[in-house]
Amino acid sequence: MTVTFVVNGTPRQTDMAPETPLLWVLRDDFGLTGTKFGCGIAACGACTVHIDGEAVRACQIPVGDVWGDVTTIEGMAQDDTLAPLQEAWVRHQVAQCGFCQSGQIMQAADLLSENPDPTDEDIDAAMGGNLCRCGTYSAIRAAIHDAARVLNGGRAG
Repeated sequence: MTVTFVVNGTPRQTDMAPETPLLWVLRDDFGLTGTKFGCGIAACGACTVHIDGEAVRACQIPVGDVWGDVTTIEGMAQDDTLAPLQEAWVRHQVAQCGFCQSGQIMQAADLLSENPDPTDEDIDAAMGGNLCRCGTYSAIRAAIHDAARVLNGGRAG
């Protein structure tokens, strides 16, 4: 059975079994390796992608159940321009080992789409399900505040 859906604005189809986790279709069938496998039980957030703009754990979504357009970290930048959140990540040198960062950015993008001016408490609550073994949480928080300023018409900083 062929499953068809849109990934990063492009219609895609897979012949993988409908019960195959979306994560493996993205990585193994479509070659979008920015989405990482972490725990496999939706506890770490490394596999976070968006479906219709909502942050979800790709390791827990059977590809046959995908209900809308999928956006991965590869779909965040437009042409050769990084998204404001990605630019803030670079400015604040958030990534250390980098393994969890695509999931962190996707979760942060979901937060900023719902709350354009989050407090530290809002950020901690929204990002609590995304784990970073390197402990970059303060840099993540700073980058989210910075991206929020830019998205609200302010200057990066």
